[in-house]
Amino acid sequence: MEKIKMATPLVEMDGDEMTRILWTMIKDELLHPFIELNTEYYDLGLEYRNETNDQVTVDSAEATKKYGVAVKCATITPNGARMKEYTLKEMWKSPNGTIRAILDGTVFRAPIIVKGIEPCVRNWKKPITIARHAYGDVYKASEMKIPSAGKAELVFTAEDGTETRELIHTFKGEGIIQGMHNLNDSIESFARSCFSFALDTKQDLWFATKDTISKKYDHTFKDIFQEIFEKEYEEQFKEARIEYFYTLIDDAVARIMKAEGGFIWACKNYDGDVMSDMVSSAFGSLAMMTSVLVSPEGYYEYEAAHGTVQRHYYKHLKGEETSTNSVATIFAWTGALRKRGELDGNKELMHFADKLERACVQTIEAGKMTKDLALITSNENTVTLSSEGFIKAVRTTLEEIL
Repeated sequence: MEKIKMATPLVEMDGDEMTRILWTMIKDELLHPFIELNTEYYDLGLEYRNETNDQVTVDSAEATKKYGVAVKCATITPNGARMKEYTLKEMWKSPNGTIRAILDGTVFRAPIIVKGIEPCVRNWKKPITIARHAYGDVYKASEMKIPSAGKAELVFTAEDGTETRELIHTFKGEGIIQGMHNLNDSIESFARSCFSFALDTKQDLWFATKDTISKKYDHTFKDIFQEIFEKEYEEQFKEARIEYFYTLIDDAVARIMKAEGGFIWACKNYDGDVMSDMVSSAFGSLAMMTSVLVSPEGYYEYEAAHGTVQRHYYKHLKGEETSTNSVATIFAWTGALRKRGELDGNKELMHFADKLERACVQTIEAGKMTKDLALITSNENTVTLSSEGFIKAVRTTLEEIL
C-alpha cells in the first residue's frame, strides 16, 4: 500500500531508558512502514537535556505552540541518585512540568479498556477519566534547607514596593521549607477545560481539593470552579443531564472506590499525578492509560502516563529479554497522529490511528500480551510476549486490518 503523507509536522519528543527503546521499535514496526512520518525531533533524553542546560525542553514546548500537536516519550526527572549516575550539572526539573508550565491547559488521562483485563475494584464498570491541572504547585516550587534556628516568612512585594508578610514557622533548629504558587488565569483555564470536556463527553464532573486545611490556596481553586460553573456552565449541565459537584479529596478517594465509573475526576497537579497512577493500575496496568495535555490555545501534547521503566532498561543493557508493555506509548502516537489528521483534514491519517489502536486491543484480546497483563488477565489462552514480540504481533494484526 502507498504510504500515508503528512502535510504538517508533529513535534516529536524522545525520552529515556526502556521507553526510548520502545519508541524506536514502535516507529520502525508500526509507523514508518505505513506513514511518511513528518516530525520535528527533540531529544529530551537526560544526557542531552544536561548538555543543553535543559534548553531543549523549552524549545520542544515552543515548537508545540508552532505546530499545535506533540507526542512525547517518558523522561527521567532526576533525584540525587540520578544526578550521580548521569553526572548532571544540576538536578534538572521535571520536563513534563516545564512543558506544562509553558503550554498551560489540562491533562486528561483515561484507562484503555480491554476484554479480559478486569479492574481490581470490582464495581468499576466504566472508565474513570482523571483531569489533572497542568500548571504550578509542587512542580514549580522553590525549596530551601534551613541550616539553623530562625524565622521563615512568605513575603510578597507589590510593584509599588509595599510588602505583605506571612509567618511560615519559627525554627528552633534545622528544617526545610517549600514555596508553591499558582495563577488565577491558569486555574480558570483548568476549570473551563474540565467543564467543556464533561459536556463534550456527557460525563459527570467531580472536583476535589483540601480547602478545609488550605483555606486560601485550595479554597481559591474551589471558589473559581464554583463561580465559573454558575456563570457559564450550570444551565448547559442541566440540559445535558450531567452533574458537577465539589468534595474534599479524601472524600473523593472514598467515594471513587464504591462508584461504577463513567465520570471525570478533576484534580490539582500533584493529586492528579498520584491518582492517575492509582486509577490506571487498578484498571489493569500503568501502561494502559492515555494521556493528553489540552491547552486553551489549542495545543495538544500526547504522552504515556507512566515512567521510563528503569528496571527493564537495566535488563535490556545486560542483553536479557524484557516484556515491557508499550500500549500507552503506542496510544500516545495514535492520539497525536489522529489530532494532526483532524487539524489538517487528513482522514487517512485519522483512520490509520483508529486502526492501530484497534490492532493493539485485538492483539491483547486474542491472548497475545506482555507479562504485566498476562499476570492479571482472565483470558485462559495467553501467550506472554517480549517487548519486541508484542509490537511485532500488533503489526501482524494491523496488516490484517489494513
